[in-house]
Amino acid sequence: MPDLIITLAADAGDPASLDRVDKALAAAAPAEASLSRSRLAKLIAQGAVTGPAGPLTDVKARALPGAYVVSLGEPQPIEAQPQPIALVIPYEDEDLIVIDKPAGMVVHPAPGTPDGTLVNALLAHCGDSLSGIGGAARPGIVHRIDKDTSGLLVVAKTDRAHHALARQFEDHSAARRYLALAHGTIDAADPRLRGVPGVSFEPGGVLKIATRLARHPTDRQRQAVHAERGRHAVTRAVMLESFGAPPAAMLVACRLETGRTHQIRVHLAHCGLGLIGDPVYGGARKASTRALGPAADAVAAFPRQALHAAHLGFAHPADGRWLAFDSPLPADMAELLASLRGTAATGVAFPDH
Repeated sequence: MPDLIITLAADAGDPASLDRVDKALAAAAPAEASLSRSRLAKLIAQGAVTGPAGPLTDVKARALPGAYVVSLGEPQPIEAQPQPIALVIPYEDEDLIVIDKPAGMVVHPAPGTPDGTLVNALLAHCGDSLSGIGGAARPGIVHRIDKDTSGLLVVAKTDRAHHALARQFEDHSAARRYLALAHGTIDAADPRLRGVPGVSFEPGGVLKIATRLARHPTDRQRQAVHAERGRHAVTRAVMLESFGAPPAAMLVACRLETGRTHQIRVHLAHCGLGLIGDPVYGGARKASTRALGPAADAVAAFPRQALHAAHLGFAHPADGRWLAFDSPLPADMAELLASLRGTAATGVAFPDH
């Protein structure tokens, strides 16, 4: 693979305005290069990056303005291998398999995660009976959920099933509902919420968020709301419970009309309602320690975005019958919810919206 040249420019000609070199290069690298900050750090440690002052060896060095040459070497094909990883399988037949994915599991291999993924586990469980669509790295994968989001997804075993399921996700006829624990509350009378671009309220107190989503202008690992560019995205959210006095956190049910990358996380953060535990989008609004009382410590310590794909429904690709699946909150979210309630954990019912 040819060397990649990345040019960094300092604000107002001041080299001190640039960040540490691995972060600056990751932000400036073209998306198609798939250069994460961690991968750049490894390349720098290997002596594969040369900057204006010569070869780099310290990932913490401050970036200087100028051209950086990144030697990527020959591309290594990603081909998933079977691994005997336990799976929770609510349903399986000759056409498809439904998985209840735990938080922490990546869906398919990528340069930074070559194994230990859902695909590795599926190859061990299903053998060769996965749809070939998606290639060696993503066989059978129709849709995804984030690594640190738990819950339901469907995987195709045949190409026919893959095409039929993909159409349902594209035309929004598949049903996807999530449960989340978030900072703040949803209140139709809140003038701050009504002033957020793309936000409106529907009957029953349903918060509708309709915006365009595209890659963040400076952080290629994130998505962001844009006024004109990007893909149309619609999320509907209903607050099921609020916590604190005054209310400072909530249990919220979200229904996806579209399924964009990080959609719920970005949309709720756009409204100032970031998910508890979300290290990327959740920091805009934090729950008041005083308002949450003893639960404040549990909220602050929660280690992942508190988001769970709790309901999945679709028409079976072979005979058209409607299949619907529900997944209870995983233990970590159930414990956090119990802490917020100040009671033992109980079930959660979705509203009809």
